[in-house]
Amino acid sequence: MSKSYSPAWRMFTVIVFRPLLHVLVRNKWAGQENIPKKGPVIIAPNHMSYADWGTDCLFFYEAGRYPTFLIKASAFKVKFIGKMLYGCGQIPVNRGAADAALALKQAEQALGEGAAVIIYPEGTATRDPDLWPMVAKTGVARVALATGAPVIPVARWGTQVVLPYGSKKAKLWPRQTVRTVAGPPVDLSQWAGKQTSAKALRAATDAIMADVTALVASLRGEEPPAVAFDPAKAVAPAKPPGQEPAS
Repeated sequence: MSKSYSPAWRMFTVIVFRPLLHVLVRNKWAGQENIPKKGPVIIAPNHMSYADWGTDCLFFYEAGRYPTFLIKASAFKVKFIGKMLYGCGQIPVNRGAADAALALKQAEQALGEGAAVIIYPEGTATRDPDLWPMVAKTGVARVALATGAPVIPVARWGTQVVLPYGSKKAKLWPRQTVRTVAGPPVDLSQWAGKQTSAKALRAATDAIMADVTALVASLRGEEPPAVAFDPAKAVAPAKPPGQEPAS
């Protein structure tokens, strides 16, 4: 089977970006032993900031996996950046429902090649005013149930200080701490093969997000809301400035 990426491009990103990402933030990691060293795996992290991708790349690479992300298609249109993203096997996602379905199909194909595919279940940075994970879309569950690939829940806290959502100004000095933790695979066995059932997809998605939220709560040392914020049912108030992560 031919690879959907260029090993040369991947090596380029490792040489250029790996040392840079180590320098830009102070990382504290836990649970990397839960990430399989080989074989198909879906990574499901919470999403708070455009800085997430950088700390996630480093976390997963140092755990032994080169990550494959689903990334907004507009990034692939940027000169050089787009060529690099395609070369590294990243997957473009357009706004339309049909295009999103195509991206999920490409994610399934990547998993068939044994990739580590990162899917942010919320689809965008959380709109919860206190930055807790919000109600997620069902794409991650759909791919998991269709492929049987394990889903590893991941949480991080601190990127919202490095680059608050909606801001173009990164706070890199003083050097910020970002804490990331991976949990054991989510038990989705009761919904296996039910990717065409809307009820099963929602239940499996909620199970994934329950594990992700529990990990976020462990990093924050706080109790999460009893009911997750649902962007489809409410309008959240403006977010406060980025919160300092606990040391």
